[in-house]
Amino acid sequence: MRVAPKQAIHQSFLPPGNEQAFVWKYSEPIGGRRPRHFHAEPELNLVVRGSATFGVGQKVISVSPGELIAFPSAQDHVLLDSSPDLYLYAIGLDSSYSEQVLANEPSHPFHVRLADSELRPVLDSAADIVERSNVGQRGAELWQRVHWLARRAAPRSAQATHVLTRRALELLRAGSDLPLTRLAHHLRAQPAEVSRHFHRDMGMTLVRYRMRSRLLNFIQLVDSRRADLMAAASSAGFGSYSQCHRTFQAELNCSPREFFLAGLRSDMQRVYTDESLPAANVEHDGDGF
Repeated sequence: MRVAPKQAIHQSFLPPGNEQAFVWKYSEPIGGRRPRHFHAEPELNLVVRGSATFGVGQKVISVSPGELIAFPSAQDHVLLDSSPDLYLYAIGLDSSYSEQVLANEPSHPFHVRLADSELRPVLDSAADIVERSNVGQRGAELWQRVHWLARRAAPRSAQATHVLTRRALELLRAGSDLPLTRLAHHLRAQPAEVSRHFHRDMGMTLVRYRMRSRLLNFIQLVDSRRADLMAAASSAGFGSYSQCHRTFQAELNCSPREFFLAGLRSDMQRVYTDESLPAANVEHDGDGF
């Protein structure tokens, strides 16, 4: 199933400060849903109780207890609908820390179910550090364990990420700026094949993912105070500041200066809203979602 997504906003996963890892909890009676958003940090959602429906790019994915769903860096997502008893853990790491923990492997999209014997230790670990500060090492151990379990469960999953998507993500995260035709040649595949699998697995085109990744890199460079806006745009891979400005406007509906200097970033970060799936925007496309 696919959905025509509303425009996503930028909301950091990690709380303010120097946190490298964090675990949030979400309970439907408490509420506080975020709107459709994306961030630099890769994120995992583990459903403890109840059921939920997520919009992930143009895809719609339903999850139930014991299921894990992963949102890589730059992939927009939103909780669209849920049962009244939904309870889940959202687990995230700083993107650089994640790659360090996973031995330089970027976090891939996946949707798997954990066996009961595997689930209990993961739930105990998440419950032990949920919404606590300074949990970098324990968060990393949980992150590493969950990814190992997900890789083991992936062959049993009908939603397993295609190898071309995984390899394309690895190249993009390594800074590859190859156009699609040369990227496909490097992967020894046809451009249409790479594009099709990437769109299916990520819910967004490879071209848009690349531009959004550049945007996040641009934001991180400006935040680090290592570069002004124009220098950061160049270092992030934009051909010019004008191209960066256009991408920023298209993705976040504001200019870089408005985002950094006019308070729009903090306004975006504070937004919480309930969203339901607009039925008129949903169509079945045979992908199995």
